[in-house]
Amino acid sequence: MALRELPSALRRLTTRDARPATNSINRSCRRFASTEVGTKETSEDFQDLESKSSLLSNGAVDEKVKSYDPIKRSQGRRTQLPASRYQFKPPRYYRGPLHPHQPPPKSDPSSREFVPGPFNSSRFEQTYQAMIAPDLMTIAYVHTPPGTVKVPKADRLRTWDDSSPYHKGRPKRGPRGPGEKLRIVEKDIDFRNIPKIEEVTVHSMVKGAIDDSSHLHVAGMMLQAITGVQPLVHKAKHSVSQFGIREQMPVSLTCTMRGDQAYEFVDKCINLVFPRIKDWPGVKGSTGDSSGNITWGFTREGAILFPEVEINYDMYPPKLIPGFHVTVKTSATSDRHARLLMTAMGVPFYGKLID
Repeated sequence: MALRELPSALRRLTTRDARPATNSINRSCRRFASTEVGTKETSEDFQDLESKSSLLSNGAVDEKVKSYDPIKRSQGRRTQLPASRYQFKPPRYYRGPLHPHQPPPKSDPSSREFVPGPFNSSRFEQTYQAMIAPDLMTIAYVHTPPGTVKVPKADRLRTWDDSSPYHKGRPKRGPRGPGEKLRIVEKDIDFRNIPKIEEVTVHSMVKGAIDDSSHLHVAGMMLQAITGVQPLVHKAKHSVSQFGIREQMPVSLTCTMRGDQAYEFVDKCINLVFPRIKDWPGVKGSTGDSSGNITWGFTREGAILFPEVEINYDMYPPKLIPGFHVTVKTSATSDRHARLLMTAMGVPFYGKLID
């Protein structure tokens, strides 16, 4: 009744749109079936190219496929399959290499520690892989001709001279001089051990947290915004009455970045923060721990220059913003190689360079 009340032109338009579209589909199917592709009368060239195409099938269906009924088969099964038969559940914790239940590798999607990705590398990491790493290997390459006799080196740990019967079977003695640990022996750079960034640690000792815990909260918010990692709170192990530090008092924060986050943070420091620090000579050439780790620091004025803090500067009380130290851990075995890597990336060094 409602359709009859419409105007004639609108009624014709409505009835035309309401027609089923199956007629046009059927016409197109018949037109396609009448062509050479839909029938067996195709050309020999097409048969050579598409000999197993579904377009050339004659429509015959195997009787076994027709008779297959999954619902009937499941209903005829006497006992249902257990729910956990096809669900692999790795152990919740590692029980040792000899345990019969071993967790899958981290790259397996069924692992509890599986993390998808990486889907793409950062701009700074791509620059390292494409330009910096080949240049470092070329600059520091040491050619050793075949047949070169290696000069024997003295033992780093001293042995006993067997002048006493108590010397027999005793372990080697420590090195002469101060220090209880030996320095890592510098290895020549080749294609197997090109120096690269392994992780970056940001550490901040918040002195104001001794009197007011709000300093620690502001520092944690700032470090999390800069690094993208939730900071780890460190508590004092011992009480120091001179500084007003009590045992188990939270006094410092640490953020550790690896992978793309580490490269992006170093890229941010080199290209955004370092050029904007006023009267800054660079990173001191004597920095390092003799094991390939480089450290520099930012004061409160330098921490404000990070874009994550600068864009939300009103959110942080100016007097509560702390400075922090940045430690870049590299795979180099000496400060010289680590400094060579960081110089190629753009970190400026000044002063006397100490290996």
